[in-house]
Amino acid sequence: MQFASRKKKLVSNPKTELYTEPLQFYGQPPLENISLSEFEAFAVDRLRLLKTVENSGVSMVKRGDDYKKKLESELKALDFPYREDVEEPEKRRKDHISHFILRLAYCQTEDLRRWFIQQEVDLFRHRFKGLSPKQKLEFLHKNNLQYNTISGEEKEQLKNELLNSSHGVSGVSLEHDFYKVPFQDALDLVRTRKVYLKEGYAYIPQSEIVAIVLNDFRTRLSKALAVSIHVCFLSDVLLFLICSHSYFGQDYSGQKNVGKISLEQIDSLAGKSFPLCMRQLHKALRENHHLRYGGRMQYGLFLKGIGLSLEQALQFWKMEFIQGKVDADKFDKAFAYNIRHMFGKEGKRADYTPYSCMKVILSNPPSQGDYHGCPFRHSDPELLKQKLQFYKVSPSGVNQILELVKGMHYQLACQKYFELTHNVEDSAFSLSHPNQYFIESQKLLGGGKDVKRETETPQRSQENSAAKGPAAAREPAAVESQHLAEMTANLETDFLKTDF
Repeated sequence: MQFASRKKKLVSNPKTELYTEPLQFYGQPPLENISLSEFEAFAVDRLRLLKTVENSGVSMVKRGDDYKKKLESELKALDFPYREDVEEPEKRRKDHISHFILRLAYCQTEDLRRWFIQQEVDLFRHRFKGLSPKQKLEFLHKNNLQYNTISGEEKEQLKNELLNSSHGVSGVSLEHDFYKVPFQDALDLVRTRKVYLKEGYAYIPQSEIVAIVLNDFRTRLSKALAVSIHVCFLSDVLLFLICSHSYFGQDYSGQKNVGKISLEQIDSLAGKSFPLCMRQLHKALRENHHLRYGGRMQYGLFLKGIGLSLEQALQFWKMEFIQGKVDADKFDKAFAYNIRHMFGKEGKRADYTPYSCMKVILSNPPSQGDYHGCPFRHSDPELLKQKLQFYKVSPSGVNQILELVKGMHYQLACQKYFELTHNVEDSAFSLSHPNQYFIESQKLLGGGKDVKRETETPQRSQENSAAKGPAAAREPAAVESQHLAEMTANLETDFLKTDF
């Protein structure tokens, strides 16, 4: 008689099996369920990490010591794997899931895909470089990258060519292995002339095998993003969610700065201290005496953030609109409600905060007849060049900005614009908000002091007592609460749009 075994079946742990390796190609999507709060936290942390990768890659020498220290510090701070020799399944799980969340969000357009691929490739390069030789070899084999090393006889025959062609690679000698791979798999090395080419094959030093791995990773990720476009119907929701929560700095609430500027100052401040996006909106408003809904929200909240009160805002917009095709009665009926709603005096009474750079760049792109958005992101390069020349940016400065735009470094391009228009070598801050641009400009122009009212106007008593300088940033929990309130209130504004 046979009896069933009484031994307990070993239950495999998906986390243990999936996250045994320090690095992966993200070929298998996560299958577990996660909470919405964890979903948001993972997405935002991944986006922060990729923004650090982007900023570090532009401001520092890639693969230099400072660059490595910066990325390691950010990986550690955001609780991602930063030491590949330590088994950290929870951190590897976060790395895995967060990659796929942003993959879904960034699959929508060609620009988003290009940006995401570039940052993920740079991050992958940094982490692959941190693997030990044994781990690198195991990684190649487990991912079916079976590249063959050349024999000692072939190495001896080609020793002069191998050494001469690899002179730009430090530490290369015939004691190291050389890989023979199809040249199309090593285009980066071919472009920088670091390999020997013969009969369609590239001979690659062992230390440069990372280029091959990166090319394979880039190809796989590009194909995966192309597939995601067709299978993901939540991309817009994901992108909106990430945009709404990807900024955790100062919220620049207008309540803290009410009365800090007068209406008479706006034209002067626009020429001196407005970022290009707001300068563009101000110019369009003055010339056309009208802005559509997207422009009114972006510019109106910015003005609120720098200190325009509700009464001032109503006066400012009304004075401008009645010079166009809108009479006073129509303004009061069709537009005044939206302005009061913006200040939290109508509807759900949500106190809206000014848009961050990330929100301006990624949400609500402008269409024909619109002037909102980010000029560095949404303007045609030739039109952007003309704008920069009109604002007296030097030819070399224009070229620097256009190069950053070409690399999709839109916030860095805006920061370069700040430096060029304020004649500073290093702005010494990381730009992430239009109102931050304004405050930093005023500090610089005022010798470290904030903007002061040049004239007193009898608008109301609150204006005379409120100019006390910007308040400190909210605590992170308060800022998060504000963003959650905004996200809910944004749904209501969809019913308030008046685009005429």
